[in-house]
Amino acid sequence: MQPTIETDEKPTRRTRAKLKAVCLVVFIIAAVYVMRFTPARELVTLARMESILQAAGLWAPLLFMLLYAVGVCLFVPGTVLGALGAIFFGAYWGFVYVWFGAMVGSSTAFFIGRYLGREFAASLIGDKLRKYDDAIERNGFATVLYMRLVYFPFTPLNFGMGLTRVRFWDYFFGTGLGILAGTFILLFFFGTLKSVWASGNWGELLSGKVIFSVALFVFSLFIPKIVKAIKNRSSVN
Repeated sequence: MQPTIETDEKPTRRTRAKLKAVCLVVFIIAAVYVMRFTPARELVTLARMESILQAAGLWAPLLFMLLYAVGVCLFVPGTVLGALGAIFFGAYWGFVYVWFGAMVGSSTAFFIGRYLGREFAASLIGDKLRKYDDAIERNGFATVLYMRLVYFPFTPLNFGMGLTRVRFWDYFFGTGLGILAGTFILLFFFGTLKSVWASGNWGELLSGKVIFSVALFVFSLFIPKIVKAIKNRSSVN
């Protein structure tokens, strides 16, 4: 009777894996649709989000980090939430809150992808792809760090890494380190512009701080090319 039990279990596992994968696809499609094509998208405008945070009072930082985390899972553009963090909290505290919110959101999306999609993804991996899956497990931290530094789309990577064999802590620390520079540059840029806007002194647009923030922002656009060039040079050597 034992062989019959094993035979019955395999289709059940495959069916369960397929159903979970379908749930993942439906979740992603629904998230994109709701946040792009329904009135819900009006909730993530700068004016609307700022009014929500003002009403939160002392709880605003915690609420912001929670909203950022949820926004990451729902494919809300990080630049919108990052700009909000800089405008409402300033460049430095905004950076802290954005980083923590991004880490919570990316970790949540990773676990959603891992729970709903990993089993089905593993069943599709043949011998040719298995070596890449094994390599990601062995070099998870470096792989995730590299993908973050070259600005691979943030939320798709969160879900996608959950489908691989990468260890969570390799993913977590690779993400945490990889988004530091980009997050700081973005928040410093928006925070500087916000301070000029608030002061009403448009002459400050030519100040050293503004010029420096713009230079950092422009430099950030070249980070992916610099990282790829370093990687290619090291691989050649």
